[in-house]
Amino acid sequence: MAQSNIATLGGGCFWCVEAVFQRVEGVINVKPGYAGGHVNNPTYKEICSGNTGHAEVAQVEFDDSKITYKQILNVFWQAHNPTTLNKQGNDTGTQYRSVIFYHDDIQKNIANKSLTDAEKSGYWGDPIVTEITELNNYSHAEDYHHNYYNDNKNQPYCLFVIKPKLDKLDKLGIID
Repeated sequence: MAQSNIATLGGGCFWCVEAVFQRVEGVINVKPGYAGGHVNNPTYKEICSGNTGHAEVAQVEFDDSKITYKQILNVFWQAHNPTTLNKQGNDTGTQYRSVIFYHDDIQKNIANKSLTDAEKSGYWGDPIVTEITELNNYSHAEDYHHNYYNDNKNQPYCLFVIKPKLDKLDKLGIID
């Protein structure tokens, strides 16, 4: 019997992360949210202030019998630039940091090995700055953030930021 697992990942804007993982075989569900800060149940406006300590994240529920946590992390590395501190493209601030929030020691060990492998790959010319930290103070984002790209494909951010990323990952065979 298939068992689902959860990965919580921050790779810039959660609309992008959500859109990517919605197109990965074996992913059951993706929910945008906030994690890692010191404010309980923050709002998007509070997150954008940069004062809560939270990162925009996506919680990725996946079927262990179809895709492993390691494979989820391989998609994560390809889906954003892990070498830019608190920045993805024009999105700047600690809420856009590259971060893997692990849920248990097994995920922690896999994430650390994945980071080591990513560094050794030589794929990025600059050092990787991705944080690996225990999941804390997670809350779901407001409803209007859920399924954002699929519901707003003609919005400028979706056309000029998310769609090119999806096209690149599709060309590489990483997403469907």
